Amino acid sequence: MKAAVLRYRVMAYVTGVVLIILCFVGIPLQIAGYPAVANDVGVLHGILYIIYLVCAWQLALRLRLAVKPTLIMLLAGTVPIMTFIVERWVTRRFIDPALSGQAQPTVPVR
Repeated sequence: MKAAVLRYRVMAYVTGVVLIILCFVGIPLQIAGYPAVANDVGVLHGILYIIYLVCAWQLALRLRLAVKPTLIMLLAGTVPIMTFIVERWVTRRFIDPALSGQAQPTVPVR
């Protein structure tokens, strides 16, 4: 479990940083007439996002997350800064309780 958490956290931060570079450096440079940065960083983000998806999916399966938190995790890599926010939320809400052995139910009990 700890290895899956580490992989997810590293990929969340790396994917988030690369997406911020793409959106706030690459895109403005592309508009200014220098498309190389946006092209290269865009390809890099695409590759890293696929790796992020695999790591997030593996962690969601191990944590036995419901559909909604899983989708939030998977889509976080598409919005700048969101991977940082979602990573902290997932850590506090699901990872910390699971690692401490006090896992909270992810599906509401009716």
